[in-house]
Amino acid sequence: MTAPGIPALDLTADVVTLTRALVDLPSESGREDVIADAVDTALRGLPHLSVARVGNSVVARTGLGRAERALIAGHLDTVPAAGNLPSRLADGRVHGLGACDMKGGVAVALRLAATVPAPVRDLTYVFYECEEVEGDRNGLARIGAERPDLLADAGLAVLMEPSDAGVEAGCQGILTADIVVEGTRAHTARAWQGVNAAHKAGEVLRRLDAHRAERVVVDGLEYREGLSAVAVRAGVAGNVVPDACVVTVNCRFAPSRSPEEAEAYVRALFPEYEVRVTEVVAGAPPHLDRVGGLVAALGAEPRPKLGWTDVARFAALGVPALNYGPGDPSLAHTAGEYVPVAHLERCEAGLRAWLS
Repeated sequence: MTAPGIPALDLTADVVTLTRALVDLPSESGREDVIADAVDTALRGLPHLSVARVGNSVVARTGLGRAERALIAGHLDTVPAAGNLPSRLADGRVHGLGACDMKGGVAVALRLAATVPAPVRDLTYVFYECEEVEGDRNGLARIGAERPDLLADAGLAVLMEPSDAGVEAGCQGILTADIVVEGTRAHTARAWQGVNAAHKAGEVLRRLDAHRAERVVVDGLEYREGLSAVAVRAGVAGNVVPDACVVTVNCRFAPSRSPEEAEAYVRALFPEYEVRVTEVVAGAPPHLDRVGGLVAALGAEPRPKLGWTDVARFAALGVPALNYGPGDPSLAHTAGEYVPVAHLERCEAGLRAWLS
């Protein structure tokens, strides 16, 4: 029986009904307590699972003594609503906040947790908080820090990131840096007495505009890198010539580059400027040699993941992982977000066959 105030989730309901029920539980990052309570309560009602709670993340595990263990993970949080609640079903699609990113994937995983009590491999299901915000709040990272035993024995992981119900292997790394252009401050009435750093920053922007990102092939998959200016900041007042201008750049690099190599690459493009690296996060290699059996079982042609996902966290733990989930990733975070019913059914059927 569900405790008062905790929404009841029927994990045996069809995947469309369950997706809509999850969408209708608001769970903006940092406010996942209601959905976490509902998921926790529903999973604890299944006798074949042991359940642990870390903050507003929920981990459920089978203990069947199988020769191998796999992990299936999905995040519970969403970005803020954009007039896209409650859910609705129309034209073969579930519309609503988080339908694509990634409550449709969470619904698939919860259905499997409830309806495949004796899989051919032991399973760890991870439903975690705060994926859509800064990394130091990430629920998967918190589990790894506080309860690494819950993750460490998995031989591979499936992250239910929207991937058009196909396999997207590995992911790119991310580097963010500030390029500092220096000048000399002066009163704008006597601008010739100074050196305008904002004007000098034009060379940085021209260099970025002329830059042609590399295409790097890893395990037969082509990762397109990117280097973009994402912010330009200068000036302290409307009557002061800026003595500094900061151009913030975002670099997406192939998983074959280490963070150190990515940093060296960016610094080499701007040798005469101060480059302050503010964040650098490694990507994840495709590991197709280690996840090939799963890819074949899903009947999918692997594609490179152009973006960063939490498969990189699994890679850091030595666990090969891939992205496999319902929904078009380009719809994530949009007001018109939806997930096709066909994607939900395809992902559930593919994983069910692999587990059975």
